[in-house]
Amino acid sequence: MRLYQLDAFADRLFAGNPAAVCPLTEWLPAETMQHIAAENNLAETAFYVYNPETNRYHIRWFTPVVEVDLCGHATLATAYVIFNLEPFAGESNQIVLDSRSGELTVCREADGWFVLDFPADTFQKVIVLPPALLTSFGQKPLEIYKGKTDYMLVYASQADVEALAPDFHELVTIPARGVMVTAPGEALSGDDDAVDFVSRFFAPQSGINEDPVTGSAHTTLIPYWAEQLGKTELMARQLSKRGGFLRCKLNPNGRVAIAGQVKLYLTGEIFV
Repeated sequence: MRLYQLDAFADRLFAGNPAAVCPLTEWLPAETMQHIAAENNLAETAFYVYNPETNRYHIRWFTPVVEVDLCGHATLATAYVIFNLEPFAGESNQIVLDSRSGELTVCREADGWFVLDFPADTFQKVIVLPPALLTSFGQKPLEIYKGKTDYMLVYASQADVEALAPDFHELVTIPARGVMVTAPGEALSGDDDAVDFVSRFFAPQSGINEDPVTGSAHTTLIPYWAEQLGKTELMARQLSKRGGFLRCKLNPNGRVAIAGQVKLYLTGEIFV
């Protein structure tokens, strides 16, 4: 089987979020795909199957320990593979992928960016908190929200987000896919690229202590910050060690556009 590894939401190698992509002609048993994802030991491994009758793709995502409902960076990487590395049956710059989160589209832009069209998350303010949610971070946030799969903690400043050092033994007990932390953006030291908001994402529950760049988390972050800042087009940065930039847009149809770049790192074969 062919295997690709790519850095998503990155304009250079060794940045952004690494993802593996495995094109398939038919689905493997879920247990086998989970084993492959564990062997790859990346935040996500994406598998996809092309249906020539419908000219559509079906995609699934696995962390090293669990299959997930939605993943942004591995979808971005998959689009790069389909458009640039595998036979592409379409003539347009858009592909449609069916998933556990419904229909997803990815558009290829002329400047080398790829735009994900994802459903916006619905979230609400949390009144009764899991005790470990506060003790694991130490610093109390301004607000806490709960979306479909994740908690979102809002802090006053980018410095607050940068300084967080969560206790993962506590955090893993939180009943959620993961926890995102966010604050208004500002230029980093020596960095002229100011952004509208910043974030980090922690998911020890899914086998990833800190995810480098989390596209799916921005289905929550984009509608929140669009309302807070009174604008629908935003620039975002995830403040992991590798880091990554995202161009974001809140669309009026209950969906969000999340754009990023991709760099190819590895092509190879695996034997199962």
